[in-house]
Amino acid sequence: MQSVSPRVRALLAAVLCVVIALGAALAVDSRLDRHWILRGLTLFLALCCAALLLTDQSRQFRLVITAIGLLMFGLVFPVTTTIWATPPEIDFALAVATDAKNAAVKDARSAVTVADVKAAAEARGGAVGSLKTEKSPQVRGADAFPLIVRAKPDQGRPRACVSFVHGLDAEVRAC
Repeated sequence: MQSVSPRVRALLAAVLCVVIALGAALAVDSRLDRHWILRGLTLFLALCCAALLLTDQSRQFRLVITAIGLLMFGLVFPVTTTIWATPPEIDFALAVATDAKNAAVKDARSAVTVADVKAAAEARGGAVGSLKTEKSPQVRGADAFPLIVRAKPDQGRPRACVSFVHGLDAEVRAC
């Protein structure tokens, strides 16, 4: 790679980082909170590492540090945040949101109701609302959006929150 000028290396590294960051962001379901701040920060750091390649690399040590930073911020962080974006409780909530939307569309309604989400969660073997315990005897998140969706009726945490904005557009996030 010594035959390629530092400017070309920096440009190629920057383009590769942007492509990986965009691919990782688009690989996640659009109904999820995509952690845009974290993704933007890692892209910024990757581009900073690529910019370091523009400078004259007189020491091998600086080149190694720049390459490791580019690898971490340009590849490892975007890929791992994409892989970790859908744990099992989020997958369950996404399936419930899809079922609730399908029920509303089937009934020719322009909005998903709390009853649609409850029916979809129960049909998949889950429950809506926080788990009632001695410590917190009041059930939360069962009457209005955002609803707390649990994959199993006796599961306390982890859980996900589902809301519907603009009628049929679901938003799912950890809660």
